[in-house]
Amino acid sequence: MGQDKGKYDFYIGLGLAISSSIFIGGSFILKKKGLLRLARKGSMRAGQGGHAYLKEWLWWAGLLSMGAGEAANFAAYAFAPATLVTPLGALSVLVSAVLSSYFLTERLNLHGKLGCLLSILGSTTMVIHAPQEEEINSLEHMAKKLVDPGFLVFATLVIIVALIFIFVVGPRHGQTNILVYITICSVIGALSVSCVKGLGIAIKELIAGKSVLRNPLAWFLLLALVACVSTQINYLNKALDIFNTSLVTPIYYVFFTTSVLTCSAILFKEWEHMGTDDVIGTLSGFLTIIVGIFLLHAFKDINVSLATLAVSIRKEERTFPAANGMASHSSYELLNTEESTANMEDREIGLPFDSISRRNGAMMSSLDH
Repeated sequence: MGQDKGKYDFYIGLGLAISSSIFIGGSFILKKKGLLRLARKGSMRAGQGGHAYLKEWLWWAGLLSMGAGEAANFAAYAFAPATLVTPLGALSVLVSAVLSSYFLTERLNLHGKLGCLLSILGSTTMVIHAPQEEEINSLEHMAKKLVDPGFLVFATLVIIVALIFIFVVGPRHGQTNILVYITICSVIGALSVSCVKGLGIAIKELIAGKSVLRNPLAWFLLLALVACVSTQINYLNKALDIFNTSLVTPIYYVFFTTSVLTCSAILFKEWEHMGTDDVIGTLSGFLTIIVGIFLLHAFKDINVSLATLAVSIRKEERTFPAANGMASHSSYELLNTEESTANMEDREIGLPFDSISRRNGAMMSSLDH
């Protein structure tokens, strides 16, 4: 019965994670359209520290869409392990890429379509090999995990890196380097996922009738989540305002997912319940997603489609026979030239011997007489 309940929770978490990706992928498009509209009006841009987007309804629609996606994501962490839920964010990259090609006139070429396909295949592989049992089932257990020395070191490093990027690296290189703001969002995101997982467990206990509201850990996790999400939204807006959506979305996914998987391995230790084949399958699926995302954005400026590929192949087919014909003709002429040259050399070499033979013949005939 417990095993059946675990599978039931697993599939609930899977469904919530997929719906979360759809909402979040659409939110990027709505936010970007709102920011572009403000830029056309001449308002101070978010990348320069402006907050005029707070008066733009499209941006608020994107925020609500992201809120719905995060709520679904929040619920998914309560039912399924972080090792499964987080990598499925790749589907939001796919949704964002497809929608941006229609609504933001950002091209999705053949490489991008192959990248989307690889992202789906990688996500499917990770779903198949993901752990189907949870490690933490109560707030008391969560509290013990949070004071684990390994997690304390990890959390301290995350906070230090985030502060350095916010106050030192960001003001100098944030406008020119896409990785600066995305790194801030990603490392903070690892902590926010931990808070979400803990709050998800708290909500399940609250529904079960336990006195969760009197537990200070639940309030601490809530405040930490608000701080982390606020920071993520701020710096993600800056990244979206300055750089192309098709670049921000996939790079953010790779950095964020890597941070969360690292945090999950340290805090939740979900990997301990996985066999060798499942670990290899999960890592292979994640690497496949990364390759897909690389194809999705690395060649985005190259105009390659099935139609242009077919035309290129036909041109090559026309070029190769002509080139082979010219090569054959050139070889034939070269062969004839070599043969004629050899004959000339033979004749030139043969003349002295002929002369000697004739002179010898003449000398013999005179001696006979």
